Amino acid sequence: MFDEKETPSEEPRLRAVELFRRAYEAQREKNYAEAAELYRRSIETYPTAEAHTFLGWVYSFEGRYSEAIDECLKAIGVDSSFGNPYNDIGSYLIAQGDLWTCVRWFRRALAASRYESYAFPHFNLGRVYEERHRPLDAARHYGLALEEQPGFTQAARALRRVQAQLN
Repeated sequence: MFDEKETPSEEPRLRAVELFRRAYEAQREKNYAEAAELYRRSIETYPTAEAHTFLGWVYSFEGRYSEAIDECLKAIGVDSSFGNPYNDIGSYLIAQGDLWTCVRWFRRALAASRYESYAFPHFNLGRVYEERHRPLDAARHYGLALEEQPGFTQAARALRRVQAQLN
């Protein structure tokens, strides 16, 4: 029934990974109802910070920001070292027009030990500071985003835009 690498205790985790993979495929195809259902089933099988975060992401595509934030908070409860939900909460707050509370969430994303791209919270902080008419802070964070990810075209354009305003 199980191969040598797979023990009975790992079966739920492996099933959850498969459900997550299918959910992500549905999400990429913009089939959000199916994606949400598969993410929920993945969470029921074996909760992970990733599944909660991605379920929140699907909710955000539908403009359901409060539910998206709730899922991100659940993700943090599962694994507080995972940076994505912090950045996502900040992004959802921006979408709701909150250019103040979001900053603390982006800072938490930058402090998270497990995050693949710190460029995103830097970029988001740049957006917030630019919107709040703080061009030096915006330029600094756009520059840090580019240091993290040199090919980040949006950050490069934003940095040039802010630099032009400063000249």
